[in-house]
Amino acid sequence: MKLIIKNGRVLNPATKQDAVMDVMIENSKILQVGSDHASTTEETDEQVQVIDASGCFVMPGFVDLHVHFRDPGLTYKEDIATGARAAARGGVTTVCAMPNTKPVVDCVETLDYIQKKAAETAPIHVEQLSAITVGQNGTELVDMKAMTEKGAIAFSEDGKSVMDILLYAEAMKQAAELGAVVMAHCEDKALVRGGVLNEGVASEKFGVPGITNSVEDVITARDIFLANDYGTKLHLCHCSTAGSVELVRMAKNMGIPVTAEVCPHHFTLTDGDIDKEDANYKMNPPLRSEKDVQALIKGLQDGTMEVISTDHAPHSAEEKAKGFLESPFGIVGLETSASLTYTALVATGILTPMQMAEKMSWNPAKVIGIDGERGSIEAGKLADLVIFDPDAEYTVDVNEFASKGRNTPYNGKQLMGRVRMTICEGKIVYQL
Repeated sequence: MKLIIKNGRVLNPATKQDAVMDVMIENSKILQVGSDHASTTEETDEQVQVIDASGCFVMPGFVDLHVHFRDPGLTYKEDIATGARAAARGGVTTVCAMPNTKPVVDCVETLDYIQKKAAETAPIHVEQLSAITVGQNGTELVDMKAMTEKGAIAFSEDGKSVMDILLYAEAMKQAAELGAVVMAHCEDKALVRGGVLNEGVASEKFGVPGITNSVEDVITARDIFLANDYGTKLHLCHCSTAGSVELVRMAKNMGIPVTAEVCPHHFTLTDGDIDKEDANYKMNPPLRSEKDVQALIKGLQDGTMEVISTDHAPHSAEEKAKGFLESPFGIVGLETSASLTYTALVATGILTPMQMAEKMSWNPAKVIGIDGERGSIEAGKLADLVIFDPDAEYTVDVNEFASKGRNTPYNGKQLMGRVRMTICEGKIVYQL
């Protein structure tokens, strides 16, 4: 079976190609990218499906480095199948699932379960991270070599930081020896002090403990310098502060191998936007100040922050109804990420459409080393593509979500740009 995507504006950040072109797909691979595939014969051929992408961007399928699929053990929140369908609906063809499941992904048996279930139920690529410590208890390292050999895409203690600095230094050393990526959730546990919202406007308004910027910045600095010591490939998750941006900028100037991501909620909302006690505004790290948001946007614009990820974190409605103090941190993001990015950054002229594709496709593919086959629209690469309509406007409706999670502060928000179709390995896995 062949697919021909015609008349779309092909945006390929790997080659800087930006032109109205046709993309021909055969089986799971891109066969050809060109300017004129004659349609007269193909359109009558039962073995060829022609897709008219007029007025749309054709980009490499998005690669989300940071999702929580809650499988195994917490599947009432999300499972691999529903999370993968949510990803496809958002134009995401590769996800990296965090290991804070129940049980934690800290051994090859649990990793094997996830890999097999993903192969059976997911319409997209599901890459799984390994925890850094057994049970994420922070006291004993996992068998990093065994987890790497089994196919763990990276290592993370996401949801917390490894606070034992000597143990973490050993993990950094082993990761460097294995050529593995460490994805860091930067949070000084001792400095949190029960905080639930950003220290400042939000915490004062609602009379709850605040989370200072130093909670993130102190561990960000620690991890950067440890990565420098061992030559570890460090990726900083969900950066939210102006300090983090400056630290990443400093690290790059020093030649330290660090990359960093920003989530849409951190560049579209501030703590001042929380106007009522709605735990759908509660995430970790929290919504920060306008100064922080502007620093994150500037970092995305100048290339300091290379990646846009979601930190997709589904919870049940009952859990999120418990208010700021008792509800869990996190919001869903897979199905709104592209539209939020386009609305806030591209439609406003802050990023170009090519930069959007770069930060959502090509750069994250490079971070985890899959850029040899994914993240690019070139002959011979996997046919992972998203067709995105920049002129579409719609209102976010959580009742339409494929995810089990409905926990988002964007319900009812009007957005610009929408995913029209997602193709993974040559198969249409979502169509509006």
